[in-house]
Amino acid sequence: MVLIPITDPADDRLADYVRLRETSLRRHLESEQGLFIAEGEKVIRRAVEAGYQPRSFLLAERWLAGLADVLDRHPEVPVYLVTEELAEQVTGFHVHRGALASLHRTTRWTVAELLGQGSAGRSRIAVLEDLVDHANVGAVFRSAAALGVDAVLVTPRCADPLYRRSIKVSMGTVFQVPWARIDPWPRGIGLLKDAGFVVAGMTLGEGAITLDELVAQDHQRLALVFGTEGHGLTAGTDRQLDARVRIPMMNGVDSLNVAASSAVAFYVTR
Repeated sequence: MVLIPITDPADDRLADYVRLRETSLRRHLESEQGLFIAEGEKVIRRAVEAGYQPRSFLLAERWLAGLADVLDRHPEVPVYLVTEELAEQVTGFHVHRGALASLHRTTRWTVAELLGQGSAGRSRIAVLEDLVDHANVGAVFRSAAALGVDAVLVTPRCADPLYRRSIKVSMGTVFQVPWARIDPWPRGIGLLKDAGFVVAGMTLGEGAITLDELVAQDHQRLALVFGTEGHGLTAGTDRQLDARVRIPMMNGVDSLNVAASSAVAFYVTR
């Protein structure tokens, strides 16, 4: 492995890791340079094992041993050794477990591939429409992985599953669950229907059936659509649904947030 001690926070070699908490800046830089950032030993390991190529590692020395096998498999990739204080100075936050990695983005699946998988049997996919909170995106992916959802589709305006916060909250399951961006949307709903999916939107809208009623219909191929925080599904999407679905509530509560509602929906429809 190539170990490179760095003591200057302004060192150009640390450019990938600068000001990681500034969402608008990072969104521009990461998409322009085709990279994303993984934080923590477990998440870095999952990203590399999923096939993402590391561009560099940023580590406090005491975390070298925990990632030694990963680093040994990529001897050509620079490993920048810094103090935890310097890492915080560069990134703008306390680095979880003293380890970061910059990795190359790759398109791993197409929408057509995800809709075609399991075509001979049962299949469940989730569609995230315009979610804005990266933590919610990460939470949905974690639930999808835990509860056996086959794939996730995200709309063009949905928050990035490979943003650092999404990855961290998902515990690296964004590297485990197949996903792709579906564009255009909501016209892309036609692709779901052509592939044999019943498109069910989670909504408080008129005529919504309960999750239990949806399960009783026993659909072989089911796409569960979750709308943005606060406003829910767009009107264009709502008009094209095969079913509107709700989670019955008690004690005057009208709804759950998307992280909680998706977990409930994934469990009930498993």
